Amino acid sequence: MEILDRYIHQLLEKSTPQAPIWNLEKIHAGKKVSWNYMDGCMIKAIIELYHITKNERYLQFADDFIDFFVNEDGSIQSYDPKDHNLDNVNAGKTLFDLYALTGKEKYRKAIDTVYSQLKTQPRTSGGNFWHKLIYPDQVWLDGLYMAQPFYMQYEVTYNDCTNCNDICSQFANVYDLMRDTRNGLYYHAYDDSRQMFWCDKVTGLSDNFWLRALGWYAMALIDTMEIMPADLSDKKARLDQIYKELIDSMLPYQDEESGMWYQVVNRGGIKPNYLETSGSAIFAYAIMKSVRLGFLEENYFPYGEKAFKGICRRYLSEENGELQLDGICLVAGLGNRELREGTFDYYMREPIVKNEAKGVAPLILAYIETMLQKK
Repeated sequence: MEILDRYIHQLLEKSTPQAPIWNLEKIHAGKKVSWNYMDGCMIKAIIELYHITKNERYLQFADDFIDFFVNEDGSIQSYDPKDHNLDNVNAGKTLFDLYALTGKEKYRKAIDTVYSQLKTQPRTSGGNFWHKLIYPDQVWLDGLYMAQPFYMQYEVTYNDCTNCNDICSQFANVYDLMRDTRNGLYYHAYDDSRQMFWCDKVTGLSDNFWLRALGWYAMALIDTMEIMPADLSDKKARLDQIYKELIDSMLPYQDEESGMWYQVVNRGGIKPNYLETSGSAIFAYAIMKSVRLGFLEENYFPYGEKAFKGICRRYLSEENGELQLDGICLVAGLGNRELREGTFDYYMREPIVKNEAKGVAPLILAYIETMLQKK
């Protein structure tokens, strides 16, 4: 799609490590540039573009971007593993590819820096990583994507899969604790202590099924399974079963006309609920990729492709000579702030923005899957 190629080039031309145009969360908050998961999502997508196109521009951009943050000793500017924030692990995924592609030893050292966080990350009573040190006892679906694919890649590449069972157990715990058995969807977050104001005091669960959180979880599963070695076939089969159940649970909620999903998945008919770009793009990518890898049958591919095309039709447009991707929820979470109470109204209150990484990056990944299908 020529329009997407133009859009990607437009974003790169306007972005530097010091001022990436897609990081609206930082821009809106007036914060300085830092090592963060939004940029991690974008740079990973750009590296994947390099893999399929062999366009050196993409590799150069990704290398320059990550090189800016990584010091020669493997420390990372603005990143402290002792913050124990799972979001900060996500950008570490870029280091594996960049080390292989460039041979820069500082990237190899930085991989160990990020891994050092996971070695001491606090855990719930069931063994799952806390989402953040400042969110004690909390498991968010988001955190599975932020940490587990990196964790699996490290274990497979550098640690003889010593802790692969731990990774699979964390997914299994989420399946047991956070999945609603009536509809197969997963609640956004779980508080193991049952102390947070937003959780059910019996189950520990938040109240709603947020689209992007479900998407992060789907991506976590497929990206982790992709890395797992053949001798973990039984564990991989279990994760595949969990993944397929999730996709089968999402399909009844897919909007028939657009192929997209709603911000609060199961409340599509209630205003002001809206068809949301980032979560829909994540599911488009996950579904098409899992068909390519053999985790889903071929007849699932059209569901992902329909979502991808629907996003482009509905939300990708040209304004004043520049392309814009709209319909992206800026941010949503729970945690310790009383304004983040996890109600339906809360998910409707969060800003809807354009050209933000959490929508752009998965749309690029979904675009890559359509290219791979044609090869």
